[in-house]
Amino acid sequence: MATATATAAAAAAGWVWRWGWGRRCPGRPGLPGPGPGPATLLLFLLFLGPVAADITDGNSEHLKREHSLIKPYHGVGSSSTLLWDFQGSTMLTSQYVRLTPDERSKEGSIWNHLPCFLKDWEMHVHFKVHGAGKKNLHGDGIALWYTRDRLVPGPVFGSKDNFHGLAIFLDTYPNDETTERVFPYISVMVNNGSLSYDHSKDGRWTELAGCTADFRNRDHDTFLAVRYSRGRLTVMTDLEDKNEWKNCIDITGVRLPTGYYFGASAGTGDLSDNHDIISMKLFQLMVEHTPDEENIDWTKIEPSVNLLKSPKDNVDDPTGNFRSGPLTGWRVFLLLLCALLGIIVCAVVGAVVFQKRQERNKRFY
Repeated sequence: MATATATAAAAAAGWVWRWGWGRRCPGRPGLPGPGPGPATLLLFLLFLGPVAADITDGNSEHLKREHSLIKPYHGVGSSSTLLWDFQGSTMLTSQYVRLTPDERSKEGSIWNHLPCFLKDWEMHVHFKVHGAGKKNLHGDGIALWYTRDRLVPGPVFGSKDNFHGLAIFLDTYPNDETTERVFPYISVMVNNGSLSYDHSKDGRWTELAGCTADFRNRDHDTFLAVRYSRGRLTVMTDLEDKNEWKNCIDITGVRLPTGYYFGASAGTGDLSDNHDIISMKLFQLMVEHTPDEENIDWTKIEPSVNLLKSPKDNVDDPTGNFRSGPLTGWRVFLLLLCALLGIIVCAVVGAVVFQKRQERNKRFY
């Protein structure tokens, strides 16, 4: 017990809070997202202590090699220890897995051979999108999947529509000419098989959240991280060669079953690009669950999201953000803090006005 307490204390002490984005440590998992300074953190814990318990540090994660795609790509394609399958235009080299070449009308994908039964996980993807096409003369992009079905080609970035599970789209071409978004654009979709991805609107009607991300034709490595833990889905990027994660998407209320497959796919149409996957590393997050959560059969639940409003009720804005997420603990804290400051300001102003009126009344007597 003493050892466990000391370990927990050391992990807590090792978590550095600051304004800004967490550094991405090579070979060390974990998404140390933005956090408040020490004084603000103390107030935050007093108001919303249980929320901070959802955060895990980088020492609590473990690489799951059976769900990871790592050079030199052993167990890919034809092998006695097959872990990954690929199809379509996908080409395996010693340095990368090319889902599509820079040619028109190509589709390719790569899928993990084993279903994943982790309830809490984090996927780091090292990828590269590049080609000869200039501004808006390239396409279409990469999709990252955690879905029930695998190796099913289709119209959604080389994979099937009406899927069951999670998709993260790295879209490079704006099909909707009226959009105010800036491309390339990353978006998230959760589907129970009832929704169809609308390419003509770049998936706007089924998107949960998204952000602009300039990942095409970069001269340095580009990374994306997807974390799912206790209903919270976070997507972060490292595209500036600064070894730092930058927040892209953070939404709560997401329910994903276990037993689905990880994969990646890409597609080209009249326009094209090279779409390469260098690595996909899956880490297990060591998170405590309540007894009720442990008793749930996570293989039987349906993919879903609890939203304050439907994605169809949302519209684009010039910043590229599709919608605001539901009120998280941090947002509630900020609202309470603003309300408290407003009350203090009103009280001070009222006291000053009252004092001045009293002084005026004395002059007339």
